[in-house]
Amino acid sequence: MDRREFTASLVAGGCAGMCVDLTLFPLDTIKTRLQSQQGFYKAGGFRGIYAGVPSAAIGSFPNAAAFFVTYENTKSLLGVAVPPHMAPVTHMLAASLGEIVACLIRVPTEVVKQRTQACPSTNTYQVLMATLRQEGVKGLYRGYGSTVLRESLWSWRQGHTLYSWQAAVCGAFAGGIAAFVTTPLDVAKTRIMLAKAGTSTANGNIPLVLCEVWRSQGVTGLFAGSIPRITSISLGGFIFLGAYEKVRRTLLS
Repeated sequence: MDRREFTASLVAGGCAGMCVDLTLFPLDTIKTRLQSQQGFYKAGGFRGIYAGVPSAAIGSFPNAAAFFVTYENTKSLLGVAVPPHMAPVTHMLAASLGEIVACLIRVPTEVVKQRTQACPSTNTYQVLMATLRQEGVKGLYRGYGSTVLRESLWSWRQGHTLYSWQAAVCGAFAGGIAAFVTTPLDVAKTRIMLAKAGTSTANGNIPLVLCEVWRSQGVTGLFAGSIPRITSISLGGFIFLGAYEKVRRTLLS
């Protein structure tokens, strides 16, 4: 990837990510509160629907940019060494690596954002300081494994060039289906991030957390927040991939 393509991927990915995260933030807040252990209304209900938005705004651009730059570079490097018929595998590997790198930025902002969403009486700065004081930097990466696993399972890309509208439609459908399938992992991630330090949930054992949710709430608990999650990711996929392809093509034209 040359410098021009690198810059285009960086800017396009960042712009698309910010557009999606800020536009659909209320749906994300509702989803987080539905998945929280304390319950929707105790977590804030429909009050303070933009609680935690500063964290999302700060992390959105670098997070999305990190994913797409890693994705495009990996795809470019593997494309030289891998036969054409293996292109889909190349894209999947590139997407997975992109998620691993992006989560280094995404997880800390997600931890702060979700804790603020589930406790709207606090603000982003207070939550950040409390997390660092009680758990240190390590606390900001609680749930990293579950986040990477969740993101990697649904983050796949087409093996050929698409027009902007095609990328948007593919993103919407693929994202919506994957959002439903991976909801239990998202529930686990939310519970792990929101859990009090020192509890069994805070240890990040995904199977254990899922078993606890199953025992206490059954299937309903495992798929809590699935409707706002599907809606958000479907719309997000449409906006994200469409905006990315459009901005990137414009910058490279």
